Amino acid sequence: MRRGRHEPSAGEQRSLLADETEGYLLAHTHRDGAQREAAELCGRMPWLTTAQAEDLTGHYVRLRLDVTRQLMLGTVRRAEELRQEYESRYAHLRRALLRRHAAGACAVLACVAGVGALVEVLPD
Repeated sequence: MRRGRHEPSAGEQRSLLADETEGYLLAHTHRDGAQREAAELCGRMPWLTTAQAEDLTGHYVRLRLDVTRQLMLGTVRRAEELRQEYESRYAHLRRALLRRHAAGACAVLACVAGVGALVEVLPD
């Protein structure tokens, strides 16, 4: 098995399927909303022919979905940036905590060694 690549577990597969289903439903919700908005827009223009209304609806839905796609891609990019910032900060804090624990352990060992040496030196 190569590093970084693994077979998804059953739980991960369910999660991926749930994410994919959620994305599918979200995309259809946005498309349906865009079609409703286009129908309302065409309803305010009674002079349009059926073909013109269909053409306008198609253009509106495509533009609206493009805007939605761009917004979602921007959100995904920002989420990735935040994840990287978080991971970087977490690693930095973890290293700092490790250094502090190591320094504390060294201090405790030095104190124990000092007390042991003092016990050896002092008369009974």
